[in-house]
Amino acid sequence: MEKERMPAAPHSVSEPGLAPVAPATGALVLIAEDAPEIADILAAYLARSGMRSVHASDGVRALELHLALKPDLVLLDIQMPQLNGWQVLAQIRQRDQTPVIMLTALDQDVDKLTGLRIGADDYVVKPFNPAEVVARIEAVLRRSQPRDDRDDRRILRVPPFVIDFEQHEAVAEIDGTSHALVLTLTEFKLLAQLARSPRRVFSRAELLASCLPEGDTLERTVDSHVSKLRKKLEDLGIAGIPVSIRGVGYRFQQGS
Repeated sequence: MEKERMPAAPHSVSEPGLAPVAPATGALVLIAEDAPEIADILAAYLARSGMRSVHASDGVRALELHLALKPDLVLLDIQMPQLNGWQVLAQIRQRDQTPVIMLTALDQDVDKLTGLRIGADDYVVKPFNPAEVVARIEAVLRRSQPRDDRDDRRILRVPPFVIDFEQHEAVAEIDGTSHALVLTLTEFKLLAQLARSPRRVFSRAELLASCLPEGDTLERTVDSHVSKLRKKLEDLGIAGIPVSIRGVGYRFQQGS
């Protein structure tokens, strides 16, 4: 089946009516897209927002550039030659937690769910507005990077939680009142890891590797720690966090 192409953007990328290009000193975005006209439009809009970009026209090249350049975010088309987007995403997730936004002409719920389960942070369905894609990139980057306050303590705010990575403290803000969470180190790590990417589904193996102390080698121990964390949150009236994804693992919150 012929791949769907995105219609031309409202303005040509070379038109003088567009805003001037900002210095490209910001985040590096890997555009994995085999349609050069789409890649060029996205690159132009990223440049005008002060971001840098690099282009891969197939899945194999995308993985090579991801390994060599360590981009801040990947825009990943699903229908690509050599390796498709699902395969590229799976291999990226074996390496690290680089934020990934899927670009797809597929608008089926099962495709969106597949992407989120494998580890996508967001998705955009073609045809799309390039300005919206840039806005989504900025939003995902904000969610994925903990904030630094003036005394260099890393703070992540994901309602209803405020998570302090330096002090290993977490607070729940409920009805205008702050409640300090009494968590074990493992429970804190689980909450923080899930909150960094609230929409992403983490497998038990990923959580075991990143959150549990050395010596814990069984994936079922993740379930025990998550259960204890969930009980402590429920005691404060916070229900449904973390969310169990049957056969896969856990996600911070509900929603696609």
